[in-house]
Amino acid sequence: MQYPISPKASGFRRFRLFSPILAGATLRERLIACFGALLGIGLTGVISGYLFGQGPHLPLIVAPMGASAVLLFAVPASPLAQPWSIIGGNTISAMMGIIAAFFIRDPIIATGVGVSLAIGAMSFTRSLHPPGGAAALTAVLGGPVVAGWGFLFPFVPVALNSCILVALGLLFHKLSRRNYPHVVPKPAENTHQTVDPPSAVRVGFREEDVDAALEALDETFDIDRADLGRLLQQVELQAAIRSNDKINCADIMSRDVIAIGDMSEPDAARHLLLKHNIRTLPVKDPEGRLIGTVGLRELFTSGDTIAQAISKPAVARASDAALSLLPVLTDGRTHAVIIVDDDHRILGLISQTDLLSAVARLLPNDSTAIAAVA
Repeated sequence: MQYPISPKASGFRRFRLFSPILAGATLRERLIACFGALLGIGLTGVISGYLFGQGPHLPLIVAPMGASAVLLFAVPASPLAQPWSIIGGNTISAMMGIIAAFFIRDPIIATGVGVSLAIGAMSFTRSLHPPGGAAALTAVLGGPVVAGWGFLFPFVPVALNSCILVALGLLFHKLSRRNYPHVVPKPAENTHQTVDPPSAVRVGFREEDVDAALEALDETFDIDRADLGRLLQQVELQAAIRSNDKINCADIMSRDVIAIGDMSEPDAARHLLLKHNIRTLPVKDPEGRLIGTVGLRELFTSGDTIAQAISKPAVARASDAALSLLPVLTDGRTHAVIIVDDDHRILGLISQTDLLSAVARLLPNDSTAIAAVA
């Protein structure tokens, strides 16, 4: 089946050189990268000059820092842009270049050997960083200034520049609320403390499937393997939402929601939970706005009022796609999602049973179709 090509995509095909090459590269992200590089490179030069002075005896900032800044600020999630990759990769590569220049007098041969040694050394020390190749070349072809510093050059200014740039990058990303150093969220754990994997990962692809796919493609990708798995899981979810986008939360939510005030006694909350055979009880403030939820577990350690036992609620809008609640309601902890309006007033509630019933209606009824899927 051939799908229609949008005019925008068709335009990109005419001008392939100008098509975006980074997945998820929004305009906002690129502007943040530009501003980060401006501050990072500028302040690295200023600080280096302040510490060691300026003059022909020492490069203020080495050229590979520009390439490091591109990775650090434009693709901070890349394994090649992490702190150790930048500091270790640049420093180790510069040392490889110095060693190559020291033992090999022909600069052409020394450049090739230096870059080759740099790649090998970065690979073994898990600090692969593309600008490291430039650092090795700089060490070989840097002229009398680099030669004068000799084996100190990898440390001053290369390591110094790298450390300052990384420190500035850490501060910048923290202020801009980016995940850096990039830490992949821990895989889901079974909250019931059994050896079974969480219910959300018992179907679909597994880790060995990702490994097999990478082996079959026989290519190296600039993405952490764990991030790749997270991305594929999100692709599966988004495909399911798109395929069933006509079913929203308003279609399947319970509208007669049993709730309680935040100043009520724990016994009253327990009575409602048991009487209506529910596991999640929304808690409202005096103005009727949702402030949290309680269950029997939370009420077990409550005081005179249920205010001390309130948990943060899982919420959604009535217009949200119903299947978008799958990750929340299959995390092993959340039993219901509260549907609220713009004023955070309760409109309805979707339990695990409600969502399961909706998903069951989406399954094919024809036995042949079911056999084909199986």
